[in-house]
Amino acid sequence: MFDFGIIPPAMFVGMVLFMLYGFPVAFSLAAVGLFFGIIGIATGHFTEAFLQALPLRFFGIVSNDLLLAIPFFTFMGAILERCGLAEDLLEGTGKLFGRVPGGLAYAVILVGAVLGAITGTVAASVITMGVISLPIMLRYGYSPRLATGVIAASGTITQVIPPSLVLVVLADQLGKSVGDMYLGAIGPSILQVAIFMGYILILSILKPASMPPLPKEVRGDFNWALLLRVLSGMIPSIVLIFLVLGTIFMGLATPTEAGALGVVGAMVLAAMHRRLTWPLMQEAMRSTMHITSMVVMILIGSTCFSLVFQGMDGSRWIEHMLSGIPGGPVGFLIFVNIFIFVLAFFLDFFEIAFIVIPMLAPVASALGIDLIWFGVLICVNMQTSFMHPPFGFALFYLRSIADRSVKTSDIYMGALPWVCMQLVLVAIVIFWPQSVTYWLDKGPKVDPNSIKIEVPGFGGNGLSLPPLGAPGGGPPQMPGLSLPPMNGLPGQPPAPAPATPAPPPATDLSQPPKIN
Repeated sequence: MFDFGIIPPAMFVGMVLFMLYGFPVAFSLAAVGLFFGIIGIATGHFTEAFLQALPLRFFGIVSNDLLLAIPFFTFMGAILERCGLAEDLLEGTGKLFGRVPGGLAYAVILVGAVLGAITGTVAASVITMGVISLPIMLRYGYSPRLATGVIAASGTITQVIPPSLVLVVLADQLGKSVGDMYLGAIGPSILQVAIFMGYILILSILKPASMPPLPKEVRGDFNWALLLRVLSGMIPSIVLIFLVLGTIFMGLATPTEAGALGVVGAMVLAAMHRRLTWPLMQEAMRSTMHITSMVVMILIGSTCFSLVFQGMDGSRWIEHMLSGIPGGPVGFLIFVNIFIFVLAFFLDFFEIAFIVIPMLAPVASALGIDLIWFGVLICVNMQTSFMHPPFGFALFYLRSIADRSVKTSDIYMGALPWVCMQLVLVAIVIFWPQSVTYWLDKGPKVDPNSIKIEVPGFGGNGLSLPPLGAPGGGPPQMPGLSLPPMNGLPGQPPAPAPATPAPPPATDLSQPPKIN
């Protein structure tokens, strides 16, 4: 374990101790990195020339165009959180499904998926749906554990559904295209929604009393007016989803440009709902500023830590430990996901992405694991960081807006079945990679060994040059040009020129080479 020295393991332990103490993550990472960098210089294990790269790394962070997608998507989500779109979607969809047991739960899951596709932020989805749907679900007889669990779970779907902020950060850390990460997340997103809906269906059959249908006087009649109302709320959302995701998938816009389009679309939707006010914009900008500055500071701190950690051969230490895990790539993935699941009890997903992923990505690449598959798998796993007790942020958001009659124990216990379903999706993605890779554009598959190139020759079927000398070993001749013999005398007729060989048959060079 200590073939590469004691300092890399000590750095890792020091980072954990700082975070357990409760010191801010960004400053903890920077302090641990610089402290062990000084120790390494004093003991001869680290060269101070490494630290000269820090200013360039800092400049690279603040000048990274890809990271501009984070404030754009955050600002878009903050506007949509307050524009009234979720209220219209939940009201119409709840009435549409309200005639069956668990209808409100179905509506919450579907609206959570739609909000995830247009906001990309968990807080916006959980708080909005908690404020709107939780009182209604409790009023009409839903179990508190089921109601709080489905609201928290539907909000965390945002982690996987593009344009998730987690996918943007993971793409940056893995050095992969954000568009490919979004495409790879389509399959797991659909599977996650299907698993949640299937659970509600089974539970509605086994325990219908825990999720009764809405009374007829509340849900109204099922008619065209209700369908049009639902569609009128869905169509603007679909248009906004196309602006954000369709332009990326079609290659019409970069993620940053798509985020800017999303902000414009969110402002148009807010104006359509008559909610586009200056106080709303101020609140959205303030929220965006806090999240963006937090992300950049964590990234700067993690850069200090990772620079010293790699200079101490920490990456080789991690690779040496993880490459020997039994089971090959599958064993590595199982171990990594258990490790991240445990870390998610204590760390936010940004911290995991900036600290842990740069250590694991080289090992995954060395084992031949597709990094898009690896990134989407980690993203699916990090959903649980918002759900599992006692530090799940979705549970904190829900507790902050839930009525005092809802017990905290009900919120925590209600989250457990949904955490188990998220772990089921992790297992599916590990053992069925095509759920991620099927959506990626692989391009044409060509075996280089099967390519044969034929170049036209200059004197036959093969490649040959005209003869350099005349027949019989005479001096070199050019077609149509003869020279007098070297021993000729002035005033005497020149000796007869040797016979000029017939020129080789002309080759049509206007034709391209044949490639079989």
